[in-house]
Amino acid sequence: MSSQISPPLIVVGVDGSEASRAALRWAARQAELTGAKLRPVQAWRLPATYGMPVDYSDADFEKQARESLRRTVDETLREHPGVPVDPQVVEGHPAVVLTEAAKDAELLVVGSHGHGAFTGMLLGSVSHHCVHHATCPVLVVRAGTDRPVRT
Repeated sequence: MSSQISPPLIVVGVDGSEASRAALRWAARQAELTGAKLRPVQAWRLPATYGMPVDYSDADFEKQARESLRRTVDETLREHPGVPVDPQVVEGHPAVVLTEAAKDAELLVVGSHGHGAFTGMLLGSVSHHCVHHATCPVLVVRAGTDRPVRT
């Protein structure tokens, strides 16, 4: 009876921002060094509406998220062709989606802040949530440096 041990899993949050691209580059290098599988995850949600209802029947937000993730992974991981990649697009709040996706991971990697962050914040709300709620170690990477944030 042959039992195969699955490679370690590194989950990385991707939203197309430079911070998430830095996190993806860092995670790819770590996956190369450790033989891990890389799972880039992009969350999507319907836009919030206030007052008048909005008809989104012609919009395919999941398809847009899949295309965004595919493009980001293709552009960012060109230098890491040997890393096994299993991209996922999941509906929900990014913080909840990422902590759930990382339940069986060895590591969760997120950018210091992505889209919607307030300028000057050390951590964005998603990375802050992940640091405090993930069941695995979390590494936060600052945009433009590909280095972890020191808190």
